[in-house]
Amino acid sequence: MKSLAIVAFLTALLVVTFAKPAEKQDEHQSDRVKDTKLSDEAHFEGKEHNVDYDHEAFLGEDEAKTFKDLSPEESRKRLGVIVDKIDTDNDGFVTEEELKTWIEHQQKTFIFDDVIGLWTAHNPDKNDLMTWDEYNSTTYSNLPEEELNQMPESEHMDFTKMIRRDKARWNAADENNDNLLSRDEFTAFLHPENFERMRDIVIQETLEDVDKNGDGQISLAEYIGDMYKENNEGADEPEWVKTEREQFSQFRDKNKDGFMDLQEVGEWILPTDYDHMEAEAKHLIYESDKNKDKKLTKEEIVDKYDLFVGSQATNYGESLQRHDEF
Repeated sequence: MKSLAIVAFLTALLVVTFAKPAEKQDEHQSDRVKDTKLSDEAHFEGKEHNVDYDHEAFLGEDEAKTFKDLSPEESRKRLGVIVDKIDTDNDGFVTEEELKTWIEHQQKTFIFDDVIGLWTAHNPDKNDLMTWDEYNSTTYSNLPEEELNQMPESEHMDFTKMIRRDKARWNAADENNDNLLSRDEFTAFLHPENFERMRDIVIQETLEDVDKNGDGQISLAEYIGDMYKENNEGADEPEWVKTEREQFSQFRDKNKDGFMDLQEVGEWILPTDYDHMEAEAKHLIYESDKNKDKKLTKEEIVDKYDLFVGSQATNYGESLQRHDEF
């Protein structure tokens, strides 16, 4: 069915979300929290550290996947070349700030490539500005009313909801209110988590997703239900779910009324006191710094190549594949 294909396409356009580690623990992360794209992977799976998160943060998603085809020797060699680029002052050490700057560069590269591809797909006439009709027709195929009416009611409602949500986000991204999007505005539309003016729409979208009964707030049951579906076979609840219940009560629900309101949802999904790229840089240094001098030599990084080639710093391995990096 055409509509199902469209739903699949829309899913590919969703902004990737990442979790701020819950206060006082970093063992499980909700995938609802939005920030600069670091990885589709969870950083921790239970108590196990998932290095795939670090690979995508350092290398980028596509490169991390292609990296898996490289031998350890080739990986180390290419990683060494990248280290020289990260060490911008050529002092033989990679500092936290240099590593963070590199990770920021990797994320900007990802966003640029993503926007260019989708701008072309949704703007076939290659105009300087994109109209809502152009986006709507290339995303939803301008389905005729009769075809919409033939959909199951639930699917029709979901389809209508997606169009409504996209239009609200479009309006938020349209900074000059001309109902047209420039490429910069289209970037805000696709990656709203990177634009302060888009914060409210991202928070509202999340609230609508999690608030199943539509009362304008998120209960503990809705919060847990968004991350975990109970096992009807009587299996014990995972430990991380119990921890998330505590996080909700102790930290998410700041006014202790049993719910998260819009402001509390904002601090959950777009925390104002947390920098994911800085945290990733600190994590990579902590894991690799053998002599604990808070900076890394090329040898220390290459010795931990299995960590870095799964990190945002190499865009998850993609930088190891690009010929122009070498």
